[in-house]
Amino acid sequence: MIKKLKNIIQLLRTVDLEQIEKLSQKVDLPAVMKAVSKMEDNQLKGLMKMLTSSSKKREAPPIDADFYAVEAKLSPEDRALQLRIRTFLETEIKPIVNKYWLHDEFPFEIIPKLAALNVCGYVYEGYGCAGGSSLMDGIIAAEFGRIDPSIATFLGVQSGLAMGSIYLCGSEEQKQEWLPKMQRLEKIGAFGLTEPEVGSATAGGLTTTCKKTEAGWVLNGQKKWIGNSTFSDMTIIWARDLEDGQVKGFIVRKENPGFAVEKIKGKMALRIVQNGLITLTDCLVPESDRLTGANSFRDTAKVLQMTRAGVAWMAVGCARGAYENALAYTLQRKQFGKPIASFQLIQNHLVEMLSNLTAMQTLAFRLSELQDEGKLKDEHASLAKVFCTLRTRDIVSRAREVMGGNGILLEYNVARFLADAEAIYSYEGTKEINSLIVGRSITGFSAFV
Repeated sequence: MIKKLKNIIQLLRTVDLEQIEKLSQKVDLPAVMKAVSKMEDNQLKGLMKMLTSSSKKREAPPIDADFYAVEAKLSPEDRALQLRIRTFLETEIKPIVNKYWLHDEFPFEIIPKLAALNVCGYVYEGYGCAGGSSLMDGIIAAEFGRIDPSIATFLGVQSGLAMGSIYLCGSEEQKQEWLPKMQRLEKIGAFGLTEPEVGSATAGGLTTTCKKTEAGWVLNGQKKWIGNSTFSDMTIIWARDLEDGQVKGFIVRKENPGFAVEKIKGKMALRIVQNGLITLTDCLVPESDRLTGANSFRDTAKVLQMTRAGVAWMAVGCARGAYENALAYTLQRKQFGKPIASFQLIQNHLVEMLSNLTAMQTLAFRLSELQDEGKLKDEHASLAKVFCTLRTRDIVSRAREVMGGNGILLEYNVARFLADAEAIYSYEGTKEINSLIVGRSITGFSAFV
């Protein structure tokens, strides 16, 4: 008993009289003393530990979504570029995206700022492009996806699909005309492959046609879900040649007669991306605007293979953004007097999210290494697209779950990631189609039809 009282007196000595006076107004101090005096030694030690530890402010560890230090493998120059891009996105893009996402509009004022980053067409050699690595190009896509998948998609269409079609399939004259201006974002491009009734079957089922005439090529048909097309200066259009049945590519300028675009409204995902329904009615395209290196769907597939890796990285970024926002929220949000990050079930969700994210990061990293080594195959890109977009859906769902009702509010960002993940999951080849590409490579059987 004497030992207990000594411990209590020692604790009380750390409290001044004014604090005791304030405490006596809230609780019955004699009753508290009586209850404490009846405690066992181990109970008293626990009480004292609780009282002393509660007075110390608990410092949460920094939020680090790169759990396996993948980014440490970047060169100092690439790491500096990554951080410069991250700072730009945090300061210039993050504050405005919820507003534009809600109103289904594109922030045109950011285009000169994006151009100043000098990352458009990052992997291409010449034409004002950086000639950088595929790995760093993927890191850039992830950084954009981490803040907003819509802006990441805008850049992916411009830099990857549109510029990539010209870079891989265009003539030297076409490259000189378009690539430098597109790299500086002075000219905006779009990529028209998907059709209203043809999505996955584009390899052999395009209904948009082209026919060679004395005046040039005449294109007829429709393209749907074409990002950037409502304001682009040109659109890469893929069409089936009525003469030989092969898929050919064309640079179709916005002023071409017979070319019309209608904005697609009512989307629940990637709302900043301006998707269009393109109608080609006897649209005349000169021979000089036909992509000379695009003479079959195999040439189209070369572009898709290159950009599909970027979509995997974009999914990594989307998942990372959701995870970081969710973790930050759980560290601040209190229930039952404690941050919800201290609860077992919340920690389980966070660890599941981080596990998937880390697996995605390491897979995408190796994918880009294969690309830089010249060893990338269709099945490599397809497996990454399948896995990363599927796991992203799980991560954004758990992020919304740990945030409770606030998870559906734009101001907490996760709702936007949750919706946008659905579009990333479907575009540039659905899970099913990409799974069949991988399945064909590992079994030798084609199960497409």
